[in-house]
Amino acid sequence: MKVTELSAKHTPTCPASTGRWHGAFWVWVGLCLVLVYTAVIAGADGITKFIASQFAPAQLYAFSGLLVAGMSVLVGLFPGQVAPLRTHHPWAMAGRSGATVLATVASFYALRHLPLADVFLFVALMPVFSAILAGPILGEQLGVLSWISVIAGVMGVLFLLPQWSGTYGWGALAALSSALLGTVSLTLARLISKRDSNVLAQVFYPNLALGLSMSFCLPFVWQPMTLMDFGLVAGYGVLLFCARWLLVLALAILPTYAVTPLLNLQFVWMVVLGAVVFGEWPKLSIYFGIALAAGASAMILRDHLRLQQGIRPVMWVDLWARLKGVRST
Repeated sequence: MKVTELSAKHTPTCPASTGRWHGAFWVWVGLCLVLVYTAVIAGADGITKFIASQFAPAQLYAFSGLLVAGMSVLVGLFPGQVAPLRTHHPWAMAGRSGATVLATVASFYALRHLPLADVFLFVALMPVFSAILAGPILGEQLGVLSWISVIAGVMGVLFLLPQWSGTYGWGALAALSSALLGTVSLTLARLISKRDSNVLAQVFYPNLALGLSMSFCLPFVWQPMTLMDFGLVAGYGVLLFCARWLLVLALAILPTYAVTPLLNLQFVWMVVLGAVVFGEWPKLSIYFGIALAAGASAMILRDHLRLQQGIRPVMWVDLWARLKGVRST
């Protein structure tokens, strides 16, 4: 028997799937959904960076949040939809909505102060946060090799960060907060998806909360906007609706700890946008950091694919049992 993996018949049983979709085919479907999501949300973040240089967050999110909520209601009216906005987890939905609002505002200030590519160094921290949260909240556990690869990748990312001082430091703190709060939102989305089949509810309530909370702040920070500015806000809302729908659907298929490392693929899109639109070219250290994060992503996805095939990864408890066995001989 290999040290890196255990056959399911030799170890305690572990469910291969935590949702309605299971099997290797659906793993690849979830992977494709995440890939499309990274491209769509990168476009939305590019608009955010442009708006952030001129306006307060309320001017973007008050309109876009209510727009996305309205689009959710309209899509829910299509034939075949059954109670599209109902949820069996009201408290989890409230927590997800609050975490989404705070993460979105933190992300706004991170994009204001940091180059686009640098922001996504902090996305690399989300797998660690999700691994910590997935155990107590969802009962989903990472294998030993996945833990080691994720921790090594994140430590490398932190060491490669250019600086923690000045304006860059404030942007880095905002990005770190956004990563933590965003992971809380994603983990709660996974929890809600275990009972709720209506994806629209998870798009509607967080964006309604975002739109309403920012509307209260809007009178205090309002600045005149041109027709082009409103067009950008509308475009952002459409992209955000599509992105969040795709992400919630992916989270219904894949565990949070498998989705969050894949979000690092967004870095590729952000490098292109940053260079073409904003004239930003990442430093060499940024590329090394993302390469480390990508390695962690591949290891976690590998573990999940093997789990779907009935091969359970080695857990810390397995190593402890082996160590005890060696000591007793």
